[in-house]
Amino acid sequence: MIRSVLRQLLVLGIGGILAGGAQAAGDIAAGKSKFATCAGCHAIPGYTNAYPTYHVPRLGGQHADYIIAALKAYQSGERKHPTMHANAFSLDEQAMQDISAYLASFPAAAAPYPVQGDATAGKAKSVTCAACHGADGNGNISLYPRLAGQHQDYLRKALGDYQSGARKNPIMGGMAKPLSSQDVADLASYFASQPKGLVTVQQE
Repeated sequence: MIRSVLRQLLVLGIGGILAGGAQAAGDIAAGKSKFATCAGCHAIPGYTNAYPTYHVPRLGGQHADYIIAALKAYQSGERKHPTMHANAFSLDEQAMQDISAYLASFPAAAAPYPVQGDATAGKAKSVTCAACHGADGNGNISLYPRLAGQHQDYLRKALGDYQSGARKNPIMGGMAKPLSSQDVADLASYFASQPKGLVTVQQE
């Protein structure tokens, strides 16, 4: 099973590298304006989803192509979240390009975030994640999300959703299902603690 998943990762990794040149061609200034409806959740440090409770993800510095893919998944209902579906539903391709370009323009965090848990154990368990996400969560394949500096509880929620099938991705499902709750906690601690990570969007 693990060998099969690793083979698929290799194929996807090569495909991702080839696709990495297809960067989003959005307008940053236009994206800043269009992000206004997102700011109520994603531009407030420490803001949490109501139920279940977890921090909304940091988006500043995220790969543009991944943001577009995520917005399309929320738009289609592939990812289940009522508020995100409502916000993404009316976005056209150009709006997604602009918003993603704006988010990708943010510089990395100046310092690592403090975390709870065993980041050292998480590093040892993160080897199979590196093909897509980079050894420190700052991978260069634009179709896959940067994980460095993301909220721990959000990373735990995402892995749990892949385990349950709430997020439908055959590769991530295959990688996540064998993980114990301790594995998930350790991996979240490791990636959340990595330097040059994502930031909360701060608008002037």
